[in-house]
Amino acid sequence: MGACNASQIVDLFPAVSPEIVVREARLEDCWEVAETHCSSFFPGYSFPLDVVLRVDRLMAMVMGFSIPPGCQRTCLVAVIGSSVDETICFGSDDFKIGAFDAKISLNKGYVAGILTVDTVADYLPRKGPLRQRRTGIAYVSNVAVRENFRRKGIAKRLIWKAEALAKNWGCRAIGLHCDLNNLGATKLYKDQGFRSIKIPEGATWPQPKTSPDTRFTFMMKLVNNNNTQALEQFR
Repeated sequence: MGACNASQIVDLFPAVSPEIVVREARLEDCWEVAETHCSSFFPGYSFPLDVVLRVDRLMAMVMGFSIPPGCQRTCLVAVIGSSVDETICFGSDDFKIGAFDAKISLNKGYVAGILTVDTVADYLPRKGPLRQRRTGIAYVSNVAVRENFRRKGIAKRLIWKAEALAKNWGCRAIGLHCDLNNLGATKLYKDQGFRSIKIPEGATWPQPKTSPDTRFTFMMKLVNNNNTQALEQFR
């Protein structure tokens, strides 16, 4: 009998009602995060390109998560076969490698979904004639769920956790780009209270670096209801 890789092991779990825990990704989750990302966004690639993509994504996550001073970036994971109450971790809460918690768990579970949230503002329109980086707005990217675990509320729970982090960071709003052809994702975000923001005529806003044929809509949601100006400033 041959050895199973991580994605094959996940397939052995019942996909009906596994226990799902959303938490910050740890260093030990790196490969499964890379697998989830590549199998979701590049499903047509086969060996050896699929391995190359996973290794490239892994190195980007571990080595390329440099962020400007004062900014935050965290990778969230939804894991199955893990319980918050039963998990035993070793390591410091304050030490991170890239966007990953450096703690090690004896019961980490398997990654079923991922999401990245940050305050770096790379994909938010700059403000003023000096094109200053925007502050107080969290940005969500790389939302992906393994195929066997889709339509089970995992993406919704990842979004909830991202909103909680944004509030904890003191953000007034949270934003994201959504593929206009992905009707399921568009509905998900609208159901969670996100609104499409119209790009001013003649303006050029940054967009995720994907296929040139992909068309995005920029969506935002207030996470601090005391500030009603956050969405209006983007009109």
